[in-house]
Amino acid sequence: MIYLVWVPLLMPFLAVPAARRLAAALPPRHAAWLLTAVALVLAVSSSAALVLLVVPGASYLPPVAVLGELLEPLTAGPPAVTVALALTAGALLVRHTVALAAAAHRARTELRRARSATGGTDGELAVVRDSRPDAYALPGRPGRIVVTTGMLRALEPAEREALFAHERAHLRGRHHLFLTAVDLAAHCHPALRALCEPLRYALERAADEAAAAAVGDRRLAARAIGRAALAARHGRDGEAHGPARPRAVLAATAGPVPRRVAALLGGAVSGPPVPPRTGRLIAGALLCCVTLSGATAVGAANDLHTHIEIAQGESAAD
Repeated sequence: MIYLVWVPLLMPFLAVPAARRLAAALPPRHAAWLLTAVALVLAVSSSAALVLLVVPGASYLPPVAVLGELLEPLTAGPPAVTVALALTAGALLVRHTVALAAAAHRARTELRRARSATGGTDGELAVVRDSRPDAYALPGRPGRIVVTTGMLRALEPAEREALFAHERAHLRGRHHLFLTAVDLAAHCHPALRALCEPLRYALERAADEAAAAAVGDRRLAARAIGRAALAARHGRDGEAHGPARPRAVLAATAGPVPRRVAALLGGAVSGPPVPPRTGRLIAGALLCCVTLSGATAVGAANDLHTHIEIAQGESAAD
């Protein structure tokens, strides 16, 4: 068991680059699902591995031994090494738990504050009096498209409709759940942080494509996104009168806008094409990494369970 638990902890360093490369060659919607699924599986597996490292060392504590009906600690290597690993894994688990709780609380507070500022608005569109150009999709029940008066003045009517279609796609696709899931997963393993940026890009690209389909003009959608981003950048230093944009929301002006505009004008794939054979190799390697991570975590758990049963059986025999 002591050897198996290292696989889920090391595998993200191999799986994340493969996931990023494969996602860059997929349509945006498929890329978002891929990145989210990979992040969740790797986060759960690595967290489970830390728990499995804690248990053998914790078995040296009398209360844990009594609770597990053990007369002797679980055998997982030299006692000094087992206890040291348990202390390190326990400290990491506490750190991850605190970071997860803090991130969830911060996101919930920011969303509640933003919804409170637009609570009196009827319908899906909430117009905020603010000279700074901004627009974003505010999730909730109901979801709202928040847009400032500065952004409305910066765009032509047709461009506004394209912008609203972009934000509406975020709400309809519940893209904030993808973003929240990967953001929380990134607190479980440092390598998973590298998935946050490509996921945001994939979600923005998915909304770009939905906006282009809604208005029936890819050039109009590209122009609207480009002008909105330029207006937001030039008006960033203006005086704010409305609520600040929550960090957990998605906005059309976020991310590498020139790359998104080029993708809208050139096609629906997020990145450069990958030869079919190379794509299959990357997909196969990623599948192996994710499967191995989950399988070894389960195998380590079964191995630990066997050790517990052996210790309990020896106790009964004595």
